[in-house]
Amino acid sequence: MIEGYFDGNSPMINVVVGFGQFAQIPAVLLDTGFTGDLQITPQLAKDIGLEMTGVEKMMVADGSIISVPTSFAFVEMEGIKKYIRVLVSESMSLAGISLLSRFQYKAIVDCKYKTVELEKT
Repeated sequence: MIEGYFDGNSPMINVVVGFGQFAQIPAVLLDTGFTGDLQITPQLAKDIGLEMTGVEKMMVADGSIISVPTSFAFVEMEGIKKYIRVLVSESMSLAGISLLSRFQYKAIVDCKYKTVELEKT
């Protein structure tokens, strides 16, 4: 089980993100409205040595379409490492529903008691 936390009213988790020999453990917003795997900041992408491999068109919350650079990185959760496509965007880092599904987690977010848990399904 992975325990997250709340930053204000935002549910957060920490995940290992890396490429090659470099890895970091950023705090990412657990975003159930984001259907992708992972979105990271350009600074994190630079710090772990990612090179952009493509561009993907995405619809954002206001309905507009934007082009977002993509790359490949690994994510590690509870000792399990998987290589995924990541989006690189100036907004905050996000963990989406696809990432949870890929690692077979269910999210338990308790807004009353401000707890976040990811449990294996």
